[in-house]
Amino acid sequence: MDKKDINYEAYVAGLVARAREAQKVANGYDQARVDELTAAVAWAACNEEFRMKAAEMLVEESKIGVVQDKFNKIRNKALGVYRDMKGEKSVGIIETDVDHGLVKYIKPMGVIGALIPITNGEATPIVKTLWALKSRNAIIMAPHPGGRKTCLFVVNYIREVLKKYGAPEDLVMTIEPEYVAVECSGQLMKQVDFVVATGGTPMVRAAYSSGTPAIGVGTGNVTTYIDESADLKDAASKIRQSKMFDNASSCSSENSAVVHEKVYDAFIEACKAEGAYFIKEGTPEYEAMRKTLWPAWPENHVLSRQTPGRTADKVLELAGIDAPKGVSFVLIEENGGIGHDYPLTGEKLCPVTTIIKTPDFETALDKMSAILEYQGNGHSCGIHTKNDEQVDKMAQRMTVARILVNQPQALGNSGAWFNGMPITMSLGCATWGHNSTCNNLTWHDIVNYTTVSRPIEAVIPTEEELFDESIRNA
Repeated sequence: MDKKDINYEAYVAGLVARAREAQKVANGYDQARVDELTAAVAWAACNEEFRMKAAEMLVEESKIGVVQDKFNKIRNKALGVYRDMKGEKSVGIIETDVDHGLVKYIKPMGVIGALIPITNGEATPIVKTLWALKSRNAIIMAPHPGGRKTCLFVVNYIREVLKKYGAPEDLVMTIEPEYVAVECSGQLMKQVDFVVATGGTPMVRAAYSSGTPAIGVGTGNVTTYIDESADLKDAASKIRQSKMFDNASSCSSENSAVVHEKVYDAFIEACKAEGAYFIKEGTPEYEAMRKTLWPAWPENHVLSRQTPGRTADKVLELAGIDAPKGVSFVLIEENGGIGHDYPLTGEKLCPVTTIIKTPDFETALDKMSAILEYQGNGHSCGIHTKNDEQVDKMAQRMTVARILVNQPQALGNSGAWFNGMPITMSLGCATWGHNSTCNNLTWHDIVNYTTVSRPIEAVIPTEEELFDESIRNA
């Protein structure tokens, strides 16, 4: 099929029409029926054979990530998202305020268009399906071209579950592989009722400019601070876990670590003990790594397509660096500066972390702010410390939606068993990251509300009750 001859508008219109018919059925579901379907899909997603097939397919198709990590990710996200939504009311009256005469009803939005990133193309369709079913919406996925076959496999698997339970299969659909294209995703965003965009900045901006109400997530470039009071062994271990998980293909892994000068050398040694390979700035290895990650630098700052989601060993091999096999992650020094002229302070999407020395905490915050301003503002940052005062100061200063304390970023900021963050696959970055939300997105972000107001006895305060005397007499 020649894509030049495809009528994407008509193709998408057909998908949306089918989705609307299915959503009309879901609109009539009671809470028990909604809960039955969400439980069934979450349980089916835990099936080992399915998870392994989806994980293997995406790694083969995209050449990104680790099969075992994706295998585990599917189960953890399905269970976590279901745990968070289980028992929550999503049909009918959800809130009654007798004092104010208000009753709130929850409603579906209709047909949701969901942009699916290549980095998490195995788990994101499941998470967004659970959101849609919980909220009685229909959903149509628009996968990244590098994950289109995997998305079709996952969606077809979910559709079989819906069929088994007597629900319309068209509650969950995807753009078929032969139709996956920017033009098709554009048409989907125009024709649905709401868009949930998970992916890079261009994709999110396209969603916001589509003319359809949308919610998006921003670009990551997570940085963390290693305080002089930190448990260095623990910090190094958690960064290793984060950088090795799915070969750091997540937007949430630590791309840089700003380290207090008093523990700088000791932290490097702690990372080496965790299997890190250290590259000192100003060396041939430093230049080789920078050139490998950004082949066209300084002409442009486009990240290599060869390194994202690859192992540390592979990245080192591509850089021509003779390192021992079995490296967990690369730690590379960059104390020359931050920003456009220092690309190593940007997002790398592979097991490489930049280490930056700082003389004190205030300077550390300045450096972290500069890193986020360069890339990743609004997303996340972290701190390893025993000093709660430092945490408070960082929280008041940093323009990020989430700060993790003494945790591995890639395993924690999208929610985990070891913290209380809502489990998700989509991280809002607030207006700092050009997003409309700072939440970990959940099903609550794809519903509408109707509020019924009944008359109450009027209570009109006096000026004296409202305003202090100092204000009234000013």
